[in-house]
Amino acid sequence: MSQTVLITGASGGIGSATAKAFASAGYKVAIHYNSNADAANSLKKEINVLGGECAVFKADISDSTQVKTMFHDIKKTLGEVDVLVNNAGTGRQIMFQDISDELWHNTFGVNVDGAFYCCREALSDMIRKKSGRIINISSIWGVTGASCEVHYSAAKAAVIGLTKALAKELGPSGITVNCVAPGVIDTKMNSHLGEETLKELAEETPLSKLGTPEDVAESILFLASDKASFITGQILGVNGGFVI
Repeated sequence: MSQTVLITGASGGIGSATAKAFASAGYKVAIHYNSNADAANSLKKEINVLGGECAVFKADISDSTQVKTMFHDIKKTLGEVDVLVNNAGTGRQIMFQDISDELWHNTFGVNVDGAFYCCREALSDMIRKKSGRIINISSIWGVTGASCEVHYSAAKAAVIGLTKALAKELGPSGITVNCVAPGVIDTKMNSHLGEETLKELAEETPLSKLGTPEDVAESILFLASDKASFITGQILGVNGGFVI
């Protein structure tokens, strides 16, 4: 029987590539979105055309009640979640003194609270089965910090701390918890940086190019596979050598 993967924020660049990678590997895919219904449904059609099984689920993951409802609906539609990919995230460049209370709380609500709520819901079945994979998506800025992205850097650093601590707690239950920290990836989320800035970032990267959503997706798929069964609590930098 094929396993079920939940990918939060699946309507975005990395999320979409990850959903397609898992579908190609034979997983049933729960496509989560909050605001971009068109992109989520387009992704569903694309996976269906390729012969994959998937379904779309809407939720504000910063709301624990909506997360609980989403997991209930996924279980009814696709079965228990075997692999959880906490990919949904939000962030933008802004000077520290201009960060409002609302922006700070929203950034942590999506990036940190959302991951916490989804882990909590997924674990009841994973612990019972003594198996499961959790892959959290952080960022190189969660490792090094980024000027004008203090709120985002702090939230992504929290995701790394959550990963390491939860891996220690869940190891005896046969559940692995790992983290992928992407570098500069060629996605819509980074398009605001402008062509010139992106070119400079590519030049600063030892591999002399930007990463693709598929680069990150393949790393996530690897961590969910049996090939990564003895890997837990690790932060995998997919950054072309930007941070070493």
